[in-house]
Amino acid sequence: MTPLINQIICGDNVATMATFPGDCIDLTVTSPPYGELRTYGGHSWDFEGVAQQLWRVTKLGGVVVWVVADQTIDGSESGESFRQALRFKEIGFRLHDTMIWQKKSCYSHDPRNKRYKTSFEYMFVLSKGDVLCYNEIKDVPNINAGRTLSGTKGRKASGELRKLKPVVLGKFQARSNIWNAAIAGTPIHPAQFPEALARDHILSWSNEGDIVLDPFAGSGTTCRKAKDLGRKWIAIEVNPSYCEIIRKRMAQEVLAFTGDLDAE
Repeated sequence: MTPLINQIICGDNVATMATFPGDCIDLTVTSPPYGELRTYGGHSWDFEGVAQQLWRVTKLGGVVVWVVADQTIDGSESGESFRQALRFKEIGFRLHDTMIWQKKSCYSHDPRNKRYKTSFEYMFVLSKGDVLCYNEIKDVPNINAGRTLSGTKGRKASGELRKLKPVVLGKFQARSNIWNAAIAGTPIHPAQFPEALARDHILSWSNEGDIVLDPFAGSGTTCRKAKDLGRKWIAIEVNPSYCEIIRKRMAQEVLAFTGDLDAE
C-alpha cells in the first residue's frame, strides 16, 4: 500500500481500485454523481464495479459512507439511492445506519412541483462485518446533565434482575443520525462535499493513522479533512481538472483540529 498512501490518482476508480490489495482500506467517505450528473465532465461511472471493489478493498470492520440522493424524473423520484443501498447488502455489506444530511440552505421552493422542498440527502453507513471503530461525537447539550442514570436490563440465570452500572450524565450527549450542514457548491466544483460532513464521518469511523479513501474525490474535501485529522488518504478522480484542484488543496498548510469528541 505504501506507493498509494497520500496520493492523488487521476483515472477510472474501478480500474484503480482493482490494483489495490484486498482488505486494505479502513474507511471510505464519498458522494458519487447521481442522476444526470453521472456523466458530468464527460465521464461516466460503473456502480456495480465500484461496489464490488469497495467490498474487496474494505478491511473487516471497516466502513463505507455513501452519500447520495435521488433525481426526480417525470414527477417521480428515481429510487436509485435505495437500489444502491440494497445492492451493497446483497454484495455482503451491512447497512449499519441510514443517516440524513439535513441541508441548512437549499434551493428556493417551486410550488409547481406539487411537493415539498427537498432539503436532505441519504448518508448510508455500510460496514464489512461488525464496525471496528466508533468514536461517538457528543456535542448536543444535555438537559439532564449531572443526573445519575440507573436501571435494569434482563435477568440473571437465577431470575434476579441484572442491574446496570449507574452512569452520571455529562454536559453533552451524542447527536442523532440527522446531521446539519450547509450546501457547499462552489465555482471549483458543482457539488462540493461539505467539509463538516467529511470531518465528522472521518472522526466517527476512523482513528489517526487509518487509511481513508475517496473514489469520487471531486475537489478533494474528504482527503483534505483526512490529512487535517492525521489520517492517511487516497484520492481517485477521473477528471484531470479536479485532480489539479485537489493537488492545490492538499498542498495547503494543515489546519489543526480543535474539537473534542468527548465534550463532557
